[in-house]
Amino acid sequence: MSISSTYLNFIDEVKQQIIRSRFVAARLVNREQLMLYLVIGKGLSEKVASEKWGAKVIEQIAIDLQKELPGLRGFSFTNLKNMKQFAEEYSSARFLPFSTAGMQTTDGQEFEISQMPSGQLEELTPELFFGVGFSHHTLLMNKCKVWDERLFYLQKSVENHWTHEMLEWQIKANLYQKQGKTIQNNFEKTLPIALQQSSTLAFKDEYLLDYINVETNDERVVEKGIVNSIKEFIMKMGKGFSFIGNQHRLVVDEDEFFIDLLFYNRILKCLVAFELKKGKFRPQDAGQLNFYLNVLNDTERLPDENPAIGVVLCKEKSDKTVEYAFQQISNPMGVAVYQLSEQMPEHLKNVLPNPEALKNLLT
Repeated sequence: MSISSTYLNFIDEVKQQIIRSRFVAARLVNREQLMLYLVIGKGLSEKVASEKWGAKVIEQIAIDLQKELPGLRGFSFTNLKNMKQFAEEYSSARFLPFSTAGMQTTDGQEFEISQMPSGQLEELTPELFFGVGFSHHTLLMNKCKVWDERLFYLQKSVENHWTHEMLEWQIKANLYQKQGKTIQNNFEKTLPIALQQSSTLAFKDEYLLDYINVETNDERVVEKGIVNSIKEFIMKMGKGFSFIGNQHRLVVDEDEFFIDLLFYNRILKCLVAFELKKGKFRPQDAGQLNFYLNVLNDTERLPDENPAIGVVLCKEKSDKTVEYAFQQISNPMGVAVYQLSEQMPEHLKNVLPNPEALKNLLT
């Protein structure tokens, strides 16, 4: 490839921008990093359009930047393409701090982001935009092509301090599409008004247990999978959950009973019992859980705690069957479904036992 002066000037310009912003030392706050990526992405986008640069040129830029700044991270071929897309995707957003002067880079240059005529990006605030890292933005650009969906996940990421991994999981679990769907429950009849809404929001109607790498009809396998990756399960349950234990022992007149999974929720200030069922919800499942809640409330609930809540977690359910099963039950409970995944995520391959090892954990 013949090297033109335009190309060499562009390499030098990017190099100087990186040096001036002290990016090599990796000390930039997230805002500065995003600003830098926007500026570089804008410059790259303009050069691709005016100079007709293709993928091979972008690859060469990544190589030459590495030569100019040995040890430089974050400017691979893939990341440069992402920066270009990043600048192009947000070229129609205007943030209040830059509404008149344009964006300011670390060396004082302006990068104008003009208002989209449709006003589609009006809800994108600086707090949201700069509230997540570039890896979050890249994931959202690639996975969420509809703006309302992207904004939803962006807001949730900032509000809940989601990691990149958590954001990816929530997108995979279709959280946006499931807005408004709540766990089937009897909270309206069994809980004080002050607790009804928060209790409903604390639980999901479906739990994606994609870190359990086995399709099984054995609830003990599912239980062991959850326990062996309890951090994953708690993170995906929602806010305020603390794990107490599995196979939690209850004693009634010298008879022993065991709750599959027992949690405490700091927000609801109550014990939460999960019972796992390998198949479809059955009416007797509600009766069993109701018994456990009665015992918990009588023997383990503290004076300042709210009544224990129970959840039957099953593979499938009939809404009408659940409705009839709950009619005469006075304890708060709900029924949710779970899904397993046959493909284990890369980041969990060294954490969870393989399917055979999980089976061997059965007692």
